Amino acid sequence: MMISLKRMNAILVKDFKDFSRNLAVSTVLILPIGLGIMYGQTGPNSIEANFLLINLAFVMVATFVQCCLIAEEKEKNTLRGLMLSPASTAEIIGGKCLLTFILTMLTVIITIFFTDYRPANLGVIAVAFILSALFYIAFGTLLGLFSKSVLEASVIVMPVVTVFSLGSFLPAIVDQYPIAKIGMYLPNIQLIELAVKVEAGGGFSNVLTELLIIFAWVVVLFLLTRVIYRKKMVD
Repeated sequence: MMISLKRMNAILVKDFKDFSRNLAVSTVLILPIGLGIMYGQTGPNSIEANFLLINLAFVMVATFVQCCLIAEEKEKNTLRGLMLSPASTAEIIGGKCLLTFILTMLTVIITIFFTDYRPANLGVIAVAFILSALFYIAFGTLLGLFSKSVLEASVIVMPVVTVFSLGSFLPAIVDQYPIAKIGMYLPNIQLIELAVKVEAGGGFSNVLTELLIIFAWVVVLFLLTRVIYRKKMVD
């Protein structure tokens, strides 16, 4: 089946209008950027500290915003209309993810600009950032499908924000709590490990394991989201 870019663009424009009218959601863009400005002026220059803010930017924009956009559609009973429209599942999900993807990448770029993070290999980091953005957007879509309102979405996404932002400190407690080793396979931790290898001069071949783990998370979440989305169509 051919994907209609016109339908995806129409969904993108609609989401942008909804996003611009919802100040409670749109203001989350300010948090990671503001912290980036503060960190750039006073914070220590370390990979771990930089990626604490980068992971925060990913989860606050990609997951939080996407979750709220989906929940808002359900709250207004417009998601059902989209599901029953001629647009395919790929067109609807793709269109609704596109705005969040653009906002996420812009926020991350602005944040790292203020933190003065300059990766040794921009190509590797760019691929890792794109995969990470897709993971967090898929997570936000999944949570949004389970939320009935924007308020409920704001609550349900908070544990995710905590785990994937403050969870960046997980490597520091692995020796003390061996069970924490399970969390070392989370995408935010893999992103940090990838960045450390890049700063040590590593290229794509050196970080292939980290990229594959993040990619696997993306595939699993997108498949799960597709299954839940189709289930919601027939509920």
